[in-house]
Amino acid sequence: MFEGARSGELVETAPPRVTLRNSFAHPYDSAIAAARTCYASKLIGPEEITDKQRLNIGAGTFYSGHHTVYQHAHFEFGLENVSRQFVWSFLHSHPFYNSEQQSQRYVRLDRAHAYVPPLHLYFNEGSREIYERAIARAWDAYRELSALLVGDARSILSGIWHIGPMSHPKRAQKIERSAEKRAIEIARYVLPVAAFTTMVHTISGIVLHRLWRMTKACDTPYEARAVIGAMVAHVREVDAQFFDRFDTEPLEEVPEWSDRDQGNTGVHGSSLQGNHNGNGDSEFDQEFDSNLRGKTSKLIDYSANAPRVIAQAYRAVVGLTEAQCSDTEAIDRLLNPARNLYRLETLNVGVHAPMMRALQHVNYTFAKKISHTADSQDQRHRMVPGSRPLLRLTDTRAPDYIIPKLLAENPQALEVYERAMHDAWQAKNQLIDRGVSVENALYVLPNAKAIRVVETGSLLHLLHKWTMRTCFNAHEEIYQCSMDELDQLREVHPELARYVGPPCYVRAGVTTPICTEGAHFCGIKVWLDFPNIARPI
Repeated sequence: MFEGARSGELVETAPPRVTLRNSFAHPYDSAIAAARTCYASKLIGPEEITDKQRLNIGAGTFYSGHHTVYQHAHFEFGLENVSRQFVWSFLHSHPFYNSEQQSQRYVRLDRAHAYVPPLHLYFNEGSREIYERAIARAWDAYRELSALLVGDARSILSGIWHIGPMSHPKRAQKIERSAEKRAIEIARYVLPVAAFTTMVHTISGIVLHRLWRMTKACDTPYEARAVIGAMVAHVREVDAQFFDRFDTEPLEEVPEWSDRDQGNTGVHGSSLQGNHNGNGDSEFDQEFDSNLRGKTSKLIDYSANAPRVIAQAYRAVVGLTEAQCSDTEAIDRLLNPARNLYRLETLNVGVHAPMMRALQHVNYTFAKKISHTADSQDQRHRMVPGSRPLLRLTDTRAPDYIIPKLLAENPQALEVYERAMHDAWQAKNQLIDRGVSVENALYVLPNAKAIRVVETGSLLHLLHKWTMRTCFNAHEEIYQCSMDELDQLREVHPELARYVGPPCYVRAGVTTPICTEGAHFCGIKVWLDFPNIARPI
């Protein structure tokens, strides 16, 4: 641990801590029993499995690609001391998991607690000092911004809730707590992606096999191997044959790296970086941003005949002819919450509702630019998958970051913020110039790092996302993306956009409560003038 540059604080670090909280008692035999049940006249139990079946059926199913039998067993892990960079780059980069993760939006991070790479392998002592100073400085800026922004947040919230000198003390206290949360929500943009997080993470057995195989297919291969390796070790303790019977060691080479630049060195000692112009800016970034044309999220492709296709799919479900149910009628039956009670469900039953599945046949593709911290939330919409960048291949020497609105409107806070951005990129560049791998140097970059994504979803899953993320309580950047996307949906398919908006807009005049947020109601009657009403904070 190293003493911080200004605060005198020590950067705390520790190895990843992986615990197996819950698991199946006999995962391998359960898988073989499931396979046997496919061709048996009765349900086969794991206690009936023989050594011969373990050998023959196990190999026959696993190596031929019949992997669903290994999906039944699930493992619930507790993860501590893992970086947010690892979670974003690898653990949440696919749809087949469930996580409950510590929130940086609402949990104040009082100590510099972060991932420090294996310094004895990749760093000299001077580089370690640069790395840990960068982490400590980021936490200093976080505290400073938290204090600078709370007044602005308090002022805005007091205006929304009409808080004045004569207001009840409990109402004023509630506003104060909300203001503090808003302040740390924005201040966290300066925290490094090396910051530790804690989570409960549940995956199936076959997903664990895949993760172990693909540990190098991310920006954090060393950390991924350590964490996933610990998961595998715990499962082996429960049932060694679940892994030992198969050769699923991590791939040593993945094409993303070899295809990118044949002349670069290996993953851990890699000097891989993106293509730059003379200013250190990425030519790719310039092209991508230009194509956005000022939007946060730009529609780049869509199902042109979406209304017609949706209507035909609906008629196929309910067995009606076009003469009996026109396209306009079918769309109204599907999307009008006054006629479709599924639109009022908070349980998100769309994939289970026969008529709602008609919305799966049309898709929309968006290019978007948001921060690392916003994209970490956005990727949790697992049914709207995205192609996210490998930061080692798209790294820039020039700072490349997002500025939240609350910061942009406070000159003193903005000055602190921009200094923090400059410091982070300067530290990252210094580390790379000293021979530190890009993989390890990137950990000092801030949550504000700009991420460029191409994302596609069916209307069914985008409908759920747009409903949740056009709420005023949604993350600022994801809210803006969703509003951009809805604006463009109105341009190409206005008949589909008519009934799309936040829960209060969908429910108003149809059912109660209008707002589903309960005590977290934003304080604004959005449903009265959506989408024209402005979001104040």
